[in-house]
Amino acid sequence: MHVLDLHPWEVSPREAAAIQQQLRTRLVIEDGPAVADLRFVAGADTSYRRYGTVTVAYGVVVVLRFPALEVVETRVVRTRVTFPYVPGLLAFREAPVLLEAFRQVEQTPGVVLFDGHGFAHPRRLGLASHLGLFLDVPTIGCAKSRLIGKAEEPAGDRGAFTPLVHKGEVIGAAVRTQPGHAPLFVSPGHQIGVERAVEIVLACCRGAFLPEPTRLADALVNEQSRRHADADRAALAPAID
Repeated sequence: MHVLDLHPWEVSPREAAAIQQQLRTRLVIEDGPAVADLRFVAGADTSYRRYGTVTVAYGVVVVLRFPALEVVETRVVRTRVTFPYVPGLLAFREAPVLLEAFRQVEQTPGVVLFDGHGFAHPRRLGLASHLGLFLDVPTIGCAKSRLIGKAEEPAGDRGAFTPLVHKGEVIGAAVRTQPGHAPLFVSPGHQIGVERAVEIVLACCRGAFLPEPTRLADALVNEQSRRHADADRAALAPAID
């Protein structure tokens, strides 16, 4: 996939917040691809392991054929993390490793689902929105918990959803992807609107709480971080000591 170069990642938290404010004006939160037109979808997720003073990020991208949701491509990358943990600025920790994984993807998906927020962010630029601008494809945030805003509890049936509202603005939706389970918080990332994002997420669910693209990415990134833990610990031994 082609990845745009919009700004450097080696910045301070103050500079990072300023970058978010600048980039949010470029977002397109409307329309989006019709479900019937999708041929490939992707999911992306990250995991971290700390070795002494060094933190390693593991990033995974899984591309699936739609609507069968069969895996056609996986990419796994791991890098050192240099940006500190700051709430609201998590993209600056997660994006570099994910973008490196996306650069290796051969089959460009029609939409990418992220384990995180998109427009439902204090500065309206969560991970899914931020990376949507870099990838220039429609993106969706699929978060297990609410970051900001309020939403009524959706009805218990699968597919029910209620708007997620912050300061009078609809920024996403609380979606019942599985009966009896807490809702998934879906928000548009880039080049898509709220209702279309919900429609695509539900089309990607196969009886589980998470849609298949992010469910598979989550499972793979955790498996990969465990697999490489001993080798990474050994490679980083001088830094750990």
